[in-house]
Amino acid sequence: MPAQHPGQDYVHPKLGQEITAIGGHYVFGKEIRLPYNGREVLYFVGYAVLNSTCCGVGGCAYVLVPGFIQAWKYKKSEDALVSKIEPIHDSIVQQEIRRVIQRKEMVYQVNFW
Repeated sequence: MPAQHPGQDYVHPKLGQEITAIGGHYVFGKEIRLPYNGREVLYFVGYAVLNSTCCGVGGCAYVLVPGFIQAWKYKKSEDALVSKIEPIHDSIVQQEIRRVIQRKEMVYQVNFW
């Protein structure tokens, strides 16, 4: 049995808060805990709007997967909650989780932290 990853702190983004970026802005709208093989995967559904680039207006929906939850919102950092997360590096596990999320959320882009 492989040793368990010690985990990393992950600061939860504020849902619904618009974050301004160079070419526009992005927002996380949903925070989901997805059961997977006896564990839980944390992921966020968001969208980006590109409205200040040279190429016109555009946008996309996407998912960010920080990883497996080891400790759920176990502490507070300034004004945000922090969970202990184990990043998912195994490409086969990533593919399986990506397929589940794509079917559930109807998004194409699923990024792992």
